[in-house]
Amino acid sequence: MLKEALLGTHQDFTEGNLNRAIVLLAIPMILEMAMESLFGIVDVFFVARLGADAISTVGLTESLLTLIFGVAIGLSMATTAYVARRIGEKDPDGAANGAVQSIILGILVSAIVGAIGIAYAPRLLRMMGATPAIEANARYTQLMLGGSAVIFLLFLINAIFRGAGDAALAMRTLWLANGINLILDPCLINGWGPFPHLGVYGAAVATTTGRGIGVLFQLWQLGSGKNRVVVAARQVRLHVPVMLRLLRVSATGILQFLLATASWMALVRIVASFGSAAVAGYTIAVRMLVFTILPSWGLSNAAATLVGQNLGAGKPERAETSVYRTGFYNMLYLGLISIAFIFFPAPLVAIFTGEPAVVTTAVACLSIFGIAFLSYAWGMVLIQAFNGAGDTMTPTIINFFAFWLFQIPVAWLLAFHFSLGPRGAFWAVPSADIVLTSASFVMFRRGSWKRQRI
Repeated sequence: MLKEALLGTHQDFTEGNLNRAIVLLAIPMILEMAMESLFGIVDVFFVARLGADAISTVGLTESLLTLIFGVAIGLSMATTAYVARRIGEKDPDGAANGAVQSIILGILVSAIVGAIGIAYAPRLLRMMGATPAIEANARYTQLMLGGSAVIFLLFLINAIFRGAGDAALAMRTLWLANGINLILDPCLINGWGPFPHLGVYGAAVATTTGRGIGVLFQLWQLGSGKNRVVVAARQVRLHVPVMLRLLRVSATGILQFLLATASWMALVRIVASFGSAAVAGYTIAVRMLVFTILPSWGLSNAAATLVGQNLGAGKPERAETSVYRTGFYNMLYLGLISIAFIFFPAPLVAIFTGEPAVVTTAVACLSIFGIAFLSYAWGMVLIQAFNGAGDTMTPTIINFFAFWLFQIPVAWLLAFHFSLGPRGAFWAVPSADIVLTSASFVMFRRGSWKRQRI
């Protein structure tokens, strides 16, 4: 089964053993998510040798990029739901048409975002609380924001593959992109061999190049005719009705993820009030968190695909069962990660830095975040189940309540009013995770997501 999951499968996920379907989808999706997080881990590993200001540049830029990721994930969520529903209905031409419209949307949005990023990168860093030393690295931010087209397309086309059930293709795309980034990062940062010495800017060049080559591989696969979604030349055109349907689902989907990602920007802004060492520690901890939690997003994405395809096939009960089973598996995984973060954070942080002030913040962040992992394991799966059904409004309301009406006010009060500093901001996160999961369970049990049309 492992070999089939890695090489790709043509199994119909609306039939047969459900545990087998979860494994065949989840394994490549877990590896895909791990590869996506590896971009950040590799960058911060090599950049950490350049000092706290360089790490903070990456951290503050990453906070700005979370807005781009939010839009890309919102569009991707609509794409996965649309493609999965068409595949479940046995309508491959409809799936291909949706894929083309999604790519067109991604190109249009990324052109706007890239122009803003290039023009206003220094000002955006200042807005995030950057010191003059951090602002001097604005070229890094300009390239990362200006090259957002490769981020959008990488997310969107992998969403097409996932919705179709071709999860192994999405995984191989990120293997390729990360392999290139891993080779180029130290060469361009340190100026090894014939490569120029670019410092922190070299990390941006390496990452953007790796993602760009990954996108070329994706486009080649879409036109190859060997996979579940095949895009023919005649389909490369604007189709307004499908575009509007994707936009309808994407609108609340984008808002949903912007609410979540913007709340993390607000959190890092609170942490930035306590200096570069606090931001550096927070950045390292969050990168480690993302690396460990993205496999859980892989499991959650498997649930989204199963929900979409089984609703398309007229099997809502099978869709519901897939969510409960995936949530249980996710709880087991994040339970192990929780133990590592709570009891052994210091050795993990020591891999990246030895600066005492940075280590103190990073250790506190990891140990506090790990407390609510068992709860959040279910919340992740439930949120993605709504999205896989095309019900993006329910998670949007839940995110607004959990993050903006709860997490940010609590973080501010604990950090400043109760003088707990960065630790206060960190404690607001597990509290909000418990609120999010509780609300998600209540709404999921009501079952209105089963009647969603897309």
